[in-house]
Amino acid sequence: MKDTDLSHLSWDDWDEHHNPRPEAPEFDAVVETALSRRGFIGSVLAFGSGAAVMGVGSLLSSTSAEAQAAGRFAFTPIPIQTDATVHVPEGYRWSVLARWGDPLFSDAAPDLDQATGGDLASSDRVFGENTDGMELFNIGGRQVIAVNHEYVNKDVNLPASGGDVASAEDVRKLQNLQGVTVMEVAQGADGWQIVVDSPFNRRIHHNTETRIAGPAAGDPLLQTEADPEGMTALGTLNNCGSGQTPWGTYLTCEENFNGYFGSTDADFELPADYARYGIGHEGRYAYEAHDARFDVSQTPNEPRRFGYVVEIDPANPDSRPVKRTALGRFKHENAACAVARDGRVVVYLGDDERGEYLYKYVSNGYYQPGGPTDHLLDDGTLHVARFDTDGTGEWVALTPEATGMSEVEICVFTRQAASAAGGTTMDRPEWVAVNPIAVEGYCALTNNSRRAPGWTNAGGDLVEPVSGSPNPRAENRYGQIVRWFPSNDDHAANLFRWDLYVMAGNPGVHADANAGSGNIHQGNLFNSPDGMQFDTAGILWIQTDGDDSNEDGFAGMGNNQMLAGDPETGEIVRFLTGPQGSEVTGLTWSSDRRTMFVGIQHPDAPFPDGEGRLPRSSVVAVWRDDGGLVG
Repeated sequence: MKDTDLSHLSWDDWDEHHNPRPEAPEFDAVVETALSRRGFIGSVLAFGSGAAVMGVGSLLSSTSAEAQAAGRFAFTPIPIQTDATVHVPEGYRWSVLARWGDPLFSDAAPDLDQATGGDLASSDRVFGENTDGMELFNIGGRQVIAVNHEYVNKDVNLPASGGDVASAEDVRKLQNLQGVTVMEVAQGADGWQIVVDSPFNRRIHHNTETRIAGPAAGDPLLQTEADPEGMTALGTLNNCGSGQTPWGTYLTCEENFNGYFGSTDADFELPADYARYGIGHEGRYAYEAHDARFDVSQTPNEPRRFGYVVEIDPANPDSRPVKRTALGRFKHENAACAVARDGRVVVYLGDDERGEYLYKYVSNGYYQPGGPTDHLLDDGTLHVARFDTDGTGEWVALTPEATGMSEVEICVFTRQAASAAGGTTMDRPEWVAVNPIAVEGYCALTNNSRRAPGWTNAGGDLVEPVSGSPNPRAENRYGQIVRWFPSNDDHAANLFRWDLYVMAGNPGVHADANAGSGNIHQGNLFNSPDGMQFDTAGILWIQTDGDDSNEDGFAGMGNNQMLAGDPETGEIVRFLTGPQGSEVTGLTWSSDRRTMFVGIQHPDAPFPDGEGRLPRSSVVAVWRDDGGLVG
């Protein structure tokens, strides 16, 4: 039998390899009986607040992308692409702003060594690998971008060894390439560039000192021999999506932290709580063999110090990142902030794993511009979403009374608390986006191959397709976006209405629910919505991380892409396509909104440097020829 190549597995596939589940049953009959295109979707899929319901059977009148360009989109939608570069609409241009290995400081290597993937000495002085969520901050008129580096590709980053992690030096290099970059950028005669040696530039990686705050700070569950007080952790891991607070700080989110831990002792009995978080005896990067901190047989509490939202002040390069334990511990995708009617801070949070939950945090204190803010993300209540089949829902507070757990346990074992409170299991909740001009939230449910009768998550909660729910499809290959409308137009409210903004699919291949919703047509096919961000005009930008084979059920979808959606009409049009093999992820804008910055993660060669060169994750700048607002 051929050994499984683990080097290119997605994180969820890697988890499945290490935590295998039974083979899925046959689902054709289930799909036919659990929902119908006229029944379920016609009851919950609507566009715009109070708009007429549009069922899947009523496809938009035109199947051409060009016909959908009218209205709020200042560009002509583009077709799919399957090549190795970026494409944008006519009248727009793009260039690379930053690539893995580009120097942030003049003492770093000026160019990436193609034979070695860069040296250890420069690895924490350059732009990191696998760019993801990002936000731009205007600091005294200077433009500063904070951007995540989610993970590494061993065969690309360690090309001399073919991806073999053979030493503590290899581990340290990989650790340095991940985390967060904070960098000043500026537009000059040669376009947008990194401002090398800017006082705002810094790298935050797997060994950067961070402060632990909130209810779990100092608890024995977070204490280690190196940190007996449980107040100081080293590093932030698997930084996926992002967020920005009302007071101008950056929120980076620790997602697949479980994959960094393992045990050098095969007989070590893993603590019971590890199973729910997918922590096993083997890590993805062999950290445990070369760094005792990641060997759970020596440091069993260390994994409990990760899986949090981390706050970073981009205006103060000397400040320590802060892990906000009150926002819960799980595989955080991103953190979308809003301010409630009474001034309380609300943070929406998705747990990116099949059959896990959507959360909301509400502060006890009130945000006052210019006032103290440090307590706002430490003192509050975490809630889990329950979606009912009548189009209503409730945010269920994760309290000791509702969960049978202490406040600290809720913060550290949040998944278990959500299960106890009866939340709705979801199809991999990824990015959450909050509309700036309407009181509504959106969550990308990217896909779920495990949703089937009798299936459960690691906590034993049923993960079944439910007619009339946000998760109606078995073997959900295409994904959907759920939307909710808080009661009384108040993000702090416990009750909400909900609908599905879109169900991705392929009407050219399927005649059942997998055809997708009425706003899916041959001109805008996509799968696995992932990243999302609103612009100031209320346009929803949707980024994908799905199957780019362009074969079978994915025919006509091309490479991963970014689309623009109108919440009022339901129209969705394609704006950008990424190179083959890449995920399009992370989005922000220049201060004047005339440049858009977009992340291109794990592209195949030859992007961006040409044939014979290593592929390099990058951030690209996109602008209009006429200098107008992008979008």
